[in-house]
Amino acid sequence: MSVNFDENTPFILIARIEIKPDCVDEYLTLAEETDKIVNETEPGMLHHTFDSDPDDFNKFVWSEVYSNDQAFIDHINNPGVGTYLEKHGELSLNFEVEIFGTVSEQTKERISSLNLP
Repeated sequence: MSVNFDENTPFILIARIEIKPDCVDEYLTLAEETDKIVNETEPGMLHHTFDSDPDDFNKFVWSEVYSNDQAFIDHINNPGVGTYLEKHGELSLNFEVEIFGTVSEQTKERISSLNLP
């Protein structure tokens, strides 16, 4: 069986976050609101969870599985995600993104435009 991996196949995004110690409660509220919006408005999001690091109360991970590149573009363009990213900058110390899978050059450019490590 041959499978072609391209902009039409699922991929995984992992975002690792470190929150300012005095901002964790506010960030948890923001994350919960954002998760609800994403789950209600993004049919292309196959998996969307926010988990805490068991060894560090200030570190968290978003695990996201997109059905394809367009689902990621829809996610970035979601107004609720835009609000999250704006507020995130005020509350966090670090934000790193890892992508596993195959994405198009257009999606790579869009990811790069977010200026995230």
